[in-house]
Amino acid sequence: MDTTKYKEIVNEIKPYGAHLVAVSKTKPVQDIVALYNEGQKIFGESKVQELTAKAAELPKDIQWHQIGHLQTNKVKEIAPFISLIHSVDSMRLLTEINKQAQKNDRTINCLLQVFIADEKTKFGLDKTELLQLLSSPDFAQMQNVHICGLMGMATNTDDEGKIAFEFAGLQTLFTEIKSSYFTNKPYFQEISMGMSSDYKIALQYGATLIRLGTILFGGR
Repeated sequence: MDTTKYKEIVNEIKPYGAHLVAVSKTKPVQDIVALYNEGQKIFGESKVQELTAKAAELPKDIQWHQIGHLQTNKVKEIAPFISLIHSVDSMRLLTEINKQAQKNDRTINCLLQVFIADEKTKFGLDKTELLQLLSSPDFAQMQNVHICGLMGMATNTDDEGKIAFEFAGLQTLFTEIKSSYFTNKPYFQEISMGMSSDYKIALQYGATLIRLGTILFGGR
């Protein structure tokens, strides 16, 4: 695997202070090793079965991120080792993550996925649901999860103005949520947004984690 593009992107995002999540879903272990040998430590997977198989085979200092839609019955499989779950989109799921984290005597870092796109196929909480979750007594009782920020996926479009509007909205919401709910929580600092087609726009609107797959690994 040619890692030239990887090196270019690492240098490109460095001034922004953002971190690269290399989205390795469907890609073979040797491709992950190639980027790992260049210094990449954060890899993102969508399917739990694939994630657990790769985690068992690859170096233990890799930080695995669950970036795809996560079913509650799959949480227990990744709870012992997952570094960050990007795709928390319901109280039910968060409750299960907290429960499995407790069983593993650890705290699991999570992002709340916000619906920002003009596409019904995407998952996520709207603003009302997000505020209800954060204000709920059930959330206040959770001891084994850290909400580290928000995640969003922009509309799949060539309209850069529309994408910028959606990312700007997520950035504004992040600021509101931080000041209202996480003022004294230094771990609430992540905005996960931007993929291969729109990460340059995301960086301009404060993305701290960009999720890149195709541009690094080629088409799937």
